[in-house]
Amino acid sequence: MSKPSLVSVVIPTYNAAEFLADALNSVRRQDHEPLEIIIVDDGSTDATPQVIERRGSDVIFVRQANRGPAAARNRGLQEAHGEVIAFLDADDVWPDGTLMRQVASLTVRPEAEVAIGRTALLVKEESESWFVPLLGSAVFRRSVLDRVGCFDESLRYSEDHDWFLRARELGVVIAATDAITLRYRVHPESLTHVLNRPDGYQLPGVIKRSLDRRRKSQAGHLLPFPGQLATEHA
Repeated sequence: MSKPSLVSVVIPTYNAAEFLADALNSVRRQDHEPLEIIIVDDGSTDATPQVIERRGSDVIFVRQANRGPAAARNRGLQEAHGEVIAFLDADDVWPDGTLMRQVASLTVRPEAEVAIGRTALLVKEESESWFVPLLGSAVFRRSVLDRVGCFDESLRYSEDHDWFLRARELGVVIAATDAITLRYRVHPESLTHVLNRPDGYQLPGVIKRSLDRRRKSQAGHLLPFPGQLATEHA
């Protein structure tokens, strides 16, 4: 039997002290081994450093000046040693069994470079779930991150959509499962509440850049994202 892949989990955090422990605990509850956990504090000004001090010896900690979530994830990638990479925002959590399910999707689909599941709101009662291009709902082979490239540090928001669009332009195969693999927390600083800010939701510009790249390269049709127009089930 082959040795299980090392999974590196990158948790970028900025002023999320009240949520970070929940995120970290949801990673520790995963039934996949071996596991590497990396927390990148993107210049927090709240009690995040104090929370991280109690993180335990199984966590790699990096602190940097505030540069945004894309830069924090890129820094985490520099520290990661895993063949499989996963990202979890500090205010979200994973359901139990997420990593085992996602890594299994990559194992049974050798051609797949990303495995993704559904996202549901983090609420006490059962909520509707969706296929959304959020990094926390997926796992990635390290090789696809090397091929597609790092996250665009000029984007404070929608950097995940940007990465998935670039991946689709390159024909990256994404395996999808109907299981909920991310519980997304809605709060005043989450993406749901930034749409009216001057520097807020940047998706229209991200889509335009994708269209411009495809026109320039004459790439034509873009593969649909799983669950939107077609689903590639693992």
